Amino acid sequence: METIYGEHYEKILSFIEVLETEIVQMETKLEAAYKMNIIDHTMTRLKSEESIIEKCSKKGIKPTPYNIVNYIHDTIGVRIICTFIDDVYKVRDALRGLSIFKVVEEKDYIYNAKPNGYRSYHMIVKNDEGYLAEIQIRTISMDTWAALEHDIKYKKDIKANKELITAELKRCADELASTDVSMQTIRNMIFGEI
Repeated sequence: METIYGEHYEKILSFIEVLETEIVQMETKLEAAYKMNIIDHTMTRLKSEESIIEKCSKKGIKPTPYNIVNYIHDTIGVRIICTFIDDVYKVRDALRGLSIFKVVEEKDYIYNAKPNGYRSYHMIVKNDEGYLAEIQIRTISMDTWAALEHDIKYKKDIKANKELITAELKRCADELASTDVSMQTIRNMIFGEI
């Protein structure tokens, strides 16, 4: 099958399959270790050709298979959704222990939120063949907010005041962050961790 990924396409799909399998196995081990399921759900995706072309354009590079594989870090996207903030870091630690890739970069947007209110934990990982994937780990609240913000960001015909929408999104992000902390506190109280 000829795609924008060229000769890398099948190997990229194979890496996605390996990631999915390893994450399911990791989830089982975490559930056994913590006596509860700390991952709500997981999603994987391969960036569409349209998105790849747009990303290459923003980076000022030609959308060739070589450039895509070497310079686009989120060609493969993995999103792991947890219920509680502490679970995000448990998942992060478990991912660090996997042997199928090495962690190239990490960014903690939970404790260092972006100015617009975006929160998530990001990891860029690379397998032995050099293929990159971005793993985002976040709570359900963070994921809900990010989905809404993404929809608004890419909607071209918004008639409402965009500055007001941006301010409201930031306010919601802060309220959801506060709720995440409160829910974590309640969970810790229930399990005698406070």
